[in-house]
Order: sequence, then C-alpha cells, then structure tokens
Amino acid sequence: MFTPSPYGWISQYFTGFFFAYGVYLPFWALWFEEQGISPADIGLLVGIGFATRCVANLLLTPRIHKVEHLMPAVRAFSLAGLLFVGFHFFTGGSFWLMALATVLFNLCCGPIIPISDAMANYYSRLKMLDYGRTRLWGSVAFIAGSTVVGYLVSLYGSDMILYTAMVGMLVAFIFSMRKVNPMPVTDTRQPTQRPKLGELLRDPNVIRFLALVALIQGSHAAYYSFSTIYWKEAGYSEAIIGYLWSLGVVAEVLVFALSKRLFVGWSLRALFVVASVGVMVRWGLTASTTALVALVAIQMLHGVTFAVAHIAAIQYIQVSDQNRMVALQALYNAIPLGAFIALMTALSGWGYENWGANVFWVMAVMGALALFIRAEPTTTNTQDNKAALEAQN
Repeated sequence: MFTPSPYGWISQYFTGFFFAYGVYLPFWALWFEEQGISPADIGLLVGIGFATRCVANLLLTPRIHKVEHLMPAVRAFSLAGLLFVGFHFFTGGSFWLMALATVLFNLCCGPIIPISDAMANYYSRLKMLDYGRTRLWGSVAFIAGSTVVGYLVSLYGSDMILYTAMVGMLVAFIFSMRKVNPMPVTDTRQPTQRPKLGELLRDPNVIRFLALVALIQGSHAAYYSFSTIYWKEAGYSEAIIGYLWSLGVVAEVLVFALSKRLFVGWSLRALFVVASVGVMVRWGLTASTTALVALVAIQMLHGVTFAVAHIAAIQYIQVSDQNRMVALQALYNAIPLGAFIALMTALSGWGYENWGANVFWVMAVMGALALFIRAEPTTTNTQDNKAALEAQN
C-alpha cells in the first residue's frame, strides 16, 4: 500500500485527481452562474482556464523531460492545486478575482494531466501496465465526482462544488506522496536533452496530428461549458445532470477497459475516423433534442468522441522515443486540449448567448472537417515503436 506497483500508484492517483476534475469540468460553470456571472463571461472564464493550461503545458511541462522528475512535479502541482481551489472562496463575486483564481488553479491542473499520463506511458512502454485499464480508474473517479457533487449541490447549494473538489485534490496529493516500485529512471541509451517544441512544430506529421485531435476534442467545448446550463434550462435537476455526465464517463470507462480487445489490429486512421463520425452524430443530436432517451444516447457516445480519440492520440505519442514523449504529451494537452478548446469555449459562450443550442451544430461540423485530415506518426526507432504499439493494443 505504501510502496505500490506502477499500476497501483498511477491508478490511485488518477482516482483522486479525476474525482476533483469530475467536479470541476461539468459544474464550475454552474458555480460561476450562481455567483451572478453572465453566460458570455462564463465562456471567457472557462476559456481563460483552457488558455492557462495551454501556456502551462507549453512553458512548464516540457521542462520536465526526465522521467525521474515526473513524480516530484505531480506532488508539487497537486498541493498547489488544492490551495488554489480554496482561493475561490475568497473571490467575493468579483469577475477579476475569479479570473485570477481560474488562472492559478489551471497553472497547476494543466501540467498534472500530461505529466501523470507521461508516467503511465513510461510504464506502459516497459509493459508494467496497460494504459487503458490504468486510465479507466480516473474515469470511474470522474463519475463519482460528478455524481456526488450533483447530489450535494441539489441539497446544500453551489459551495459544495468547491468543497468536493478540495476533497479530491487532497486525496490526490496524499496518494502522490508515496514512492513507486520500481521508480522511473531515464533510459541513458537515448538522448536526454530537452527537445525543442519549435522543432516538433515544424514536423508536418505532428502538425496534422495536432490539427486532427484539436477538431475532435475541441468539439467538446460547448458541451464542457454549457451542457449543464442547457439541460438545466430544459427542466432537468442538478442530480439528473450529474447522472448524465456520469453516464458519459461510464461509456468512456467501458472503452478504456475493453480497448485491448476492441481495437487490436486497428490503425490510427481507423480510430480517428470512428471518433470523427461520432462527433458529427453526437453534437447533431445535442442540437436537435433534449428528450431524456436522446440524452442517454448522446452521453453514451462520449466513449467514441473522447475515449477512442484519446486512445488514438496516446498510441501516436507512444511511438515516439522516450525523449520526445513528454514534449508530445505537453503539446497534445497544450494545443488541442488547451488553446483550441479555449478559443472554441470563448466562441461557444458568444454562440450560446445568441444561438442557444444551435451552437452544437458548429461542433458537429468540426467532426466532418476532421475526416479530411490524415495523421501518421514520425518514427525514429522502429523496434521500440512497434513494441509500444503492441503494448497498447
């Protein structure tokens, strides 16, 4: 328990962090609304959060390129994240203080995801764990966080959003303080200098990869920011909304758990095409109806629009050499999951205020555009890359 295996350490850390993330992602906009913030300003605040994660992942995360530095970084960011969630209590309804709290928290939250994923990738390459089965515990915790906070908010009010998120971050920090057996060690047979992001961004394959994932994952911007408000306006309670978010992550968990069986022999192109078609169907339905049966189907598609695309992205990153792995992971989280979602979130705030649910049609079009982009990984070590893909599949 106190010196767990790599699978135990990472899956348990994912449990604490993604419990907090399951509170943050679906309900932070609702907390802003309860503080009197307008939909357009909510879009800006949530967009600021994504933009901050982008900056953090471009400037901070790539500096942690040696695997033995990953664990201390996770510990430091987890402690700081816990403190900055608490800072939200002192914003007093001020937009600018809320913006400051958002920036501070996301400076910590942003690097945690790629750094912890990089640890999982490191041990996955060594065949000490299965990434999908490890990552699914984060998804289970996300379900627990969104379900618990939805219930607590319906009983005690929106401040429970902050209290519940703090509990998750505290658990994550406590789990992170343990050692793991074996500890991560950089492979000295590979170059250890910090890779330059500029060089990666001049690689056409990397650019196509980032653009493709940006369209698929960026299509979730309106969902992350306004689905809770949209469904509440349609007459659903906070508890029902929490269950709907949880259902989406149930689908995600199933895909992660069965990924080895489901996708053995699948190419990266096939995985990305399935995700793109899922985007078109999911957001088209979201724009068209709020019937509960349809919402159930919409949320089950989260296993396609998010999980399948994420697995494909992780496979793309795993075929890189160890020295580029953290940098690619940082770019993946900084640009598709950070900058582009920040842009789309800000635009969706304006779009939701003016068009209502029709903003989801814009998200559906992004899936259609993704079908035209083909991303192939740049390989540097054929045997290592083949082994990495075999371990993932």
